Amino acid sequence: MSWKSAIDSLLEATVLASFTRVGYALRSRLFDWRPLTAYDLRGHTIVLTGATSGIGLAAARELAAMGATLILVARDADKAERLAHALDRVHAAGSVSFEVADLADLEQVRSACERIARRHTRIDVLIHNAGALFNERRTTADGTEASCQIMLVAPFLMTALLHEPLRAASPGRVLTMSSGGMYTAPLTVTGLEMPAADYSGVRQYARVKRAQVVLNELWANRFPSADIVFHALHPGWVDTPGISGALPGFSRLLGPLLRTPQQGADTLAWLAADPVAARSSGRFWHDRAARATHRLASTRESDAAETRAALWQWCVVRSGIDVAD
Repeated sequence: MSWKSAIDSLLEATVLASFTRVGYALRSRLFDWRPLTAYDLRGHTIVLTGATSGIGLAAARELAAMGATLILVARDADKAERLAHALDRVHAAGSVSFEVADLADLEQVRSACERIARRHTRIDVLIHNAGALFNERRTTADGTEASCQIMLVAPFLMTALLHEPLRAASPGRVLTMSSGGMYTAPLTVTGLEMPAADYSGVRQYARVKRAQVVLNELWANRFPSADIVFHALHPGWVDTPGISGALPGFSRLLGPLLRTPQQGADTLAWLAADPVAARSSGRFWHDRAARATHRLASTRESDAAETRAALWQWCVVRSGIDVAD
């Protein structure tokens, strides 16, 4: 192990240093990261959810600056339109458009994907960035707990509906923004949707984020990497409106150490642009390096083959779609 790798491993072991802006600052200098401005994504089509605030907004700005043909998927048409026009004015090399879809409504998701697929026979990158942490249990009109639908079912449906244009990119890339909070959660399907009586937004969020990482690996096992590659990642602890609203105490405690949205979006934009992402599939990333998916023996023990199979089937049933490999 090189001395640089040793320092990186030490950072990763400490969690606090790794997940905060300390880890970002040290790693970016230690490994002399290539600036995102050095990448050219002209001619590359990217679909991005959750782009109107926080990490998604920072990622949209970075990808537009690289010249990508960027399609924003958002539930708020006014915000999406303003953002698309603003990015288009600043970054003339690419183009930015938007589709309106609330991920809590699967019919809207289907319609948006159909419109995207009609206009784009090739999609280079599909980014599942939209997230939700609710302090009280919510159920969608489709009958699924809201955070499960927004972060699992809707992305599953989008991936299934857009897999042909993704394959046309040879390989297309599917990137899922997870969270370091998933390290605390076991894989569960029977307990994936917490009942109202026991509901904890933080624990619900962590369970869904764990399921995202496993689902990323299941997709990778299903498709050859020559067609589509799948990667999940976590951004560290980032100062976003979502976190400050849902976890105000956490934000106050770690305020000066929290990463900026731009720092949180760095690895996401890098995976969308750098050739390294096309050389593997099914990995979990943080700060431009592949990381372990378990830190606790209890979560590792929960990650059994039969539970993984049940998760896939749960997504098939809830989304109403399956994909042949």
